[in-house]
Amino acid sequence: MKPTRVKEPTVLVIFGATGDLTRRKLMPALFDLFRQQLLPKLIRVIGFSRRPLSQSAFREMMKKAVSPKEGWDGFAKILHYHQGTFEDSSGYKKLAARIGKADRDWKGCINALFYLATPPTFYKQILEHLASSGLMEACSPQEGWTRILVEKPFGKDLASAQKLDRKLGELFREEQIFRIDHFLGKETIQNIMAFRFGNPIFEPIWNRTYVERVEVRLLETLGIEGRGAFYDGIGALRDVGQNHLLQMVALTAMEPPASFEPEAVRNERVKVFQSIRCIEPSDVGRYTVRGQHSGYTDEEGVSSRSHTETYFRIKFFINNTRWEDVPFFLESGKRLDRDLTEVSVFFHEIAHHLFPHQPKQFEQNILRLRIQPDEAISLRLLVKRPGIAMQLDPQELRFDYRSSFEERFVEAYEKVLLDCIAGDQTIFARSDGIEASWEFITKIIHGWQKDGAPLHVYEPGSSGPKAKDTLA
Repeated sequence: MKPTRVKEPTVLVIFGATGDLTRRKLMPALFDLFRQQLLPKLIRVIGFSRRPLSQSAFREMMKKAVSPKEGWDGFAKILHYHQGTFEDSSGYKKLAARIGKADRDWKGCINALFYLATPPTFYKQILEHLASSGLMEACSPQEGWTRILVEKPFGKDLASAQKLDRKLGELFREEQIFRIDHFLGKETIQNIMAFRFGNPIFEPIWNRTYVERVEVRLLETLGIEGRGAFYDGIGALRDVGQNHLLQMVALTAMEPPASFEPEAVRNERVKVFQSIRCIEPSDVGRYTVRGQHSGYTDEEGVSSRSHTETYFRIKFFINNTRWEDVPFFLESGKRLDRDLTEVSVFFHEIAHHLFPHQPKQFEQNILRLRIQPDEAISLRLLVKRPGIAMQLDPQELRFDYRSSFEERFVEAYEKVLLDCIAGDQTIFARSDGIEASWEFITKIIHGWQKDGAPLHVYEPGSSGPKAKDTLA
């Protein structure tokens, strides 16, 4: 069903408009939404950045970013540029005047959306100036809205996440805050819920009685790609573990929500985070393996003595009735032998081995939810091999997204922007969920900082450190 377009005039302000995120993700997403006629009919996109650019120069920069097809001239007309620094209050006052002019031009109450496409170090300044300038106030109590989009990472540990959340809570209401983990906007991530709750045959076996373990993996052949100065202070666990992988765990492990309303869905995701059994710093050697690929310390911006992990594997448990004693595994790494993001659900082996020629290494049924690449769902089954003997072979039942649907995939940032404009917070993170996930991750990081688990070196192009095979 085609989304309903917002009728009221809308202004989208992008802080950090000349940065990498805007050029690679936001502007192409906005252009595609414009071409599909999904943006509000009256909309202006205002880029806010410190660079001295004319409006035409800004539009030309964005044109190079989107590789324009038909429709560019119309899209270019909604793009505007506003020069200002994040720390100077005068830039915000001029921005408020500019939005007020749009209000008068359109003779209506304007909705305002503020996107922080900046490094987290600028969040505090921008948030405080938005609040003090009155930009976050709706034009009237009855009409219009103002919303803010904040990109991950939401802090770098529990304490910093709580500090950021307190600042957001002081300045804005929860319904105004949209915390982005773009992974939740991916079609195949959203399909985890559709698959689970749209097919009732799986619900009776989606529990500890039938499931032996669950693995969530995000593997990459790429390295840090010139992000050494950023990545060396973050590491793999903070970069993708606290957000992307744990969100996939939540969608896999959550209870059926009472409805598909945003808060009902978010409530169940948060309950999973709050039920995760924390790994104490003294136990990280038993439940985690971390590694660093050789050559990492030679990267520009990386310390020659760096102990930052580029790989991790973690075993943990969820303390609730459905998943008690079922091990969950998180695994991610850079410079590995393949690109793969998927959830794998391993079902218990059969208790009685009826078939003497059944291959031992393939006794388990495995359900795989492939996020990328080659988006698919597959189920490994044992079937009889043609011939006289009762010999079983493993085969896959497989559903492939690309070959099954003619419709184009909605890109994650298109979904993020559209849902924010519509006020739908379903795919956005909530403060209590962020705090619970950081509590789990922070204890592991503290254990690693105390050398509770060795940092294993692995070769680029391998499957990771050999020590990972001991964590089962």
